[in-house]
Amino acid sequence: MLTLSELHRANRLLGRAIVGHRLQTVVQSDDTSVVLGTYGDGTRRFWLLCARPASGRIGEVEKPAKALATPPALTQYLRAHALGGTVQDVRIVDDDRQLAFEIATKQGSIEILLSLFGARSNVYVLDGDRRIVAALRPLADTRSELVLGGAFASPSGRPPREGEDRFEATEDAEFFTAIEARYATAESEAGSDALRRRVERVLEKQRKLLDRKLAKLDGDMAAATRAVDCERQGELLKGVLSQVKKGDTEVVVRDPSAGEDVTIALDATRTPPENMELLFKRYRKALRTLTKGGAQQVAVSADRDAVGAEQEAFQELATSSAGGSESGDGDDAAFATFADRPLTAKLLGKFAPPTRGKGTGRKPGAPAPDRMIGKLRVPARLMPRRYPTAGGLEVWVGRSDAANDFLSTRIARGKDLFFHLDGAPGSHVILRTQGRNDPPSEAVLDACELAVHFSKAKKASRADVHVVPIKNLKKPKGAKPGLVMVHGGKSIHLRRIPARLERLLASKLDD
Repeated sequence: MLTLSELHRANRLLGRAIVGHRLQTVVQSDDTSVVLGTYGDGTRRFWLLCARPASGRIGEVEKPAKALATPPALTQYLRAHALGGTVQDVRIVDDDRQLAFEIATKQGSIEILLSLFGARSNVYVLDGDRRIVAALRPLADTRSELVLGGAFASPSGRPPREGEDRFEATEDAEFFTAIEARYATAESEAGSDALRRRVERVLEKQRKLLDRKLAKLDGDMAAATRAVDCERQGELLKGVLSQVKKGDTEVVVRDPSAGEDVTIALDATRTPPENMELLFKRYRKALRTLTKGGAQQVAVSADRDAVGAEQEAFQELATSSAGGSESGDGDDAAFATFADRPLTAKLLGKFAPPTRGKGTGRKPGAPAPDRMIGKLRVPARLMPRRYPTAGGLEVWVGRSDAANDFLSTRIARGKDLFFHLDGAPGSHVILRTQGRNDPPSEAVLDACELAVHFSKAKKASRADVHVVPIKNLKKPKGAKPGLVMVHGGKSIHLRRIPARLERLLASKLDD
């Protein structure tokens, strides 16, 4: 992460480099960084704003990386409201690790704020009233006291130390590219090391899993082989069934074909016929196990051998990498290629799927942590879907009956609005009004659209949506999850617009 001293230098150089230039492009290739393209004096330049906890920075890149297939909310907002605007000012905010770009547009001023505070790093978009209209990373993950549509405030605490300028020896003209070279290399190495560890871990995990599976099959086959004798014991017991009484724990029977006595263990709680049937049942089960088990042993052994061969190939690659080129670029590419091999790629997807973002500290497969909405702790399973809409507001949609209850009775409050269809069950839909008495009509229509989409009438071209203030909603005592009663409000006749629904679904915010 850049120091305050380095950020002051970045601010000074940017003031000379891009003030007066137009914002021409906004590209986002992951959920922790965004690239702003500026144009002026016949020159196009690309500025990377990164909010990763360990490598937050502003740097210059030759060109943006490949954009995400669906532009996230921050990118959509900037493309809709800031493209074509002029960079009016670049400044440090509150003498802290916060760098603001003021963009003048026809609609007014927009501020893009890079905030570097380790795990709380983020990129915010503020409107002319310095209210948060978009954020790069979820606010709940960075600064839960902030909300979309609310006023931005710098974090409180001790004044930061200036820190050293680690690029002091670098010429001003190379400052931003030097920053990017340093951090990009570190991120690449960290990513490569993480990939190697993931590959090594999943191969070993699969080998141990197959070892255990094969050992179990071997045990089942051995037990089945012993149980084949149950058929002979059953036939012998059948010949002396009248001599056996309930409560006997064993019976000794002469086997004429072998010329020997055979001791047959009995279940004292069962009748003699039941004991006989149990022996034949064990025999039939053993026969099925022996019939299928052999093929299973062969298949599992082949899978284990394949994983073993994959491990050997990986170890050879790791050994050759240890004495490879100084840059390691070729080795990184080789490991990436290895990770794409069919078997390894399948195991990575099974045991270690990549997670969105970095630094979450959550292992794959572990339950998602609780989230904070203001001071309210919300279990991950009850977190609503969130969709940005006009005026910096959001529409929140329940995911289940329990989540519907939590959204409508615990999260929603104040002047929030509740939306539901007349005569059709569906998810609870809340427009978070941020205390406004008159939310934008476009935001209300967006909420109506989502209320219809997440209902049994989702295919209807027209629908009547009932809208009531959240204070007019009541949960009857003892009512099943998701059932509420409302009074008052008004009904809106909605004509469905496919483009509106597509826009909303595409702009869904990260949970």
